[in-house]
Amino acid sequence: MRRIAAAVVLATGVVTASSATARGQESESAQVPVLNELRTDQTALPDAVNIKGGRPRVDPTTKDPAATNLSDSVEDLLGPPTFSLPNQPEQVRIKELRPLTLEEVLQIAEVNSPMLKAVAKQEEQAKSSLRAAISSWYPTLDLSANGLPEYFKSYTYRNPEFLRGQELLGTSRETYGREWRVGANLRVSWDLINPARVPQIAAARDSYERVRHAYIIALRDLRLQTATSYFRLQESDEGVRIGQDSVRASLISLRDARARYNAGVNTKLEVLEAETQLARDKRLLIDRLTTQQLNRRNLARLMNLPQDVTPTAATPARPLGLWGFSLQQSITAAYRFRGELDQLILDVSIANSQANASLAAVQPVLSFINNSNTFRAEGQSGRTSYGDIDMDDYRWGLDNSTLLAVTWRLFDGGRARAEYRRFKQAAQESEQNFAAQRDLIRFEVEQSFMSLRAAIQHIETTSSEVISSRESLRLSQLRVQAGVSAQRELVDNQRDLTNAEINYAGAIREYNVSLVELGRRTGLDHLIACPATELPSQKPETGGIEMPIEPTPLNTACTTVTAEGQTGADIQPVQPLW
Repeated sequence: MRRIAAAVVLATGVVTASSATARGQESESAQVPVLNELRTDQTALPDAVNIKGGRPRVDPTTKDPAATNLSDSVEDLLGPPTFSLPNQPEQVRIKELRPLTLEEVLQIAEVNSPMLKAVAKQEEQAKSSLRAAISSWYPTLDLSANGLPEYFKSYTYRNPEFLRGQELLGTSRETYGREWRVGANLRVSWDLINPARVPQIAAARDSYERVRHAYIIALRDLRLQTATSYFRLQESDEGVRIGQDSVRASLISLRDARARYNAGVNTKLEVLEAETQLARDKRLLIDRLTTQQLNRRNLARLMNLPQDVTPTAATPARPLGLWGFSLQQSITAAYRFRGELDQLILDVSIANSQANASLAAVQPVLSFINNSNTFRAEGQSGRTSYGDIDMDDYRWGLDNSTLLAVTWRLFDGGRARAEYRRFKQAAQESEQNFAAQRDLIRFEVEQSFMSLRAAIQHIETTSSEVISSRESLRLSQLRVQAGVSAQRELVDNQRDLTNAEINYAGAIREYNVSLVELGRRTGLDHLIACPATELPSQKPETGGIEMPIEPTPLNTACTTVTAEGQTGADIQPVQPLW
């Protein structure tokens, strides 16, 4: 009769739900024209360049810097040297399990992370490249020298056929020379007009700003990855606790089943069922212990901890806080917050600057050039013998020339124009990437927001499932002890409780991950903390069975797990992560 009544109730519910859905579809179709009339004109939306600027800069007042020093409680967890490489088993053997809070984990990750330090070095490289580009505004000074010193020695013999009659005039067919020489040249060059200079500097400056945005993005991603890994570690810790409780309960159940079998109260089948459940729980515990070890080492990898330290979660899993913003507020905040959009706008500016610089290859360059030369020579040449050379004889000179030079490539086969078109097309590509990234950002926010709403409902349903399963297990234990129920009922209820607790821990982790994802993707950090509570061991009494057809109101994760008697005065603000 109960099954028949339940079937009738379910059938009634399905019919009621179908009719409600049909009414909802009719009302929705009736509202479609109204919605079309109220749609926003997409061409009237603000332009990103007008909001963020054509060349977005990193605002130092809003930039959340990474931690640079460790607090006293974790100062011994500084990462190992960069090129350290253990070569002995003792050097990598875990010697300490260090309990850490979420705030400590984030701080250590920011100080030790090699990935974040590598991105910081990229920022320094871009700054040096910008300084190198700015140097084109200044003149260049080149010094060249030869003969420091140069020793010159010569011997010359002339054909006598061409010296007839000249010997009487003092001309000899053999001459000798020996000198010390030194010379230097100083050249000053300055491009007075260089069409490529301004766009090249602009591209270098935009590239520097882009890398600065990349550093902030890497920092935020590191915080998200570290927090997510910490929440997974909390979930695995809870899974180990659940596995241990399940094994402990299965051992008690097996002991009781064997005692009843020896007393002739039950059959061998119930003992086998208890042994099967114990084997399942042992396997669950082994899997949870393995997952716990992997999550610990993954967190150690993100934190770059010393080789002999493994982190553990110092706090149990609980909802991190409340998200007090609507979906629309979250989306618009994400558009303002995300540095990826600023990077794409900078990509457009960089490509346009490079296009202008490519045209400078066929434009004239006016340069100022000044050359200064000096020399000094000691000794003589053209003497009839080496003995006639006087090394005290010297000569020196100085000359200076100043000029304006123009270079102009009149024809390059169309190379400059082709490069110009290529960079302009790259700018158009970045514009399309901006639109795609904008849509992706909205989807990511909506995904995290919907996941958060689903997690709230999962927390509510799984917490109710845990409470009901605990009460069912208690009643089934009493029924088995009284001899009015079989071991199968106890085994099934125990397995249901284990699954319910695992699902509840997963719902808490899913909620916290969605919460930090929203914070990472929107930059909003005004969270409200939840008071620490535990689920009661007994299911609360209800006035009757309700089967709502319409959507039920969405509670918060805090109210779902909050014990009776607590008020809003117990809620405190959360330390922001972003």
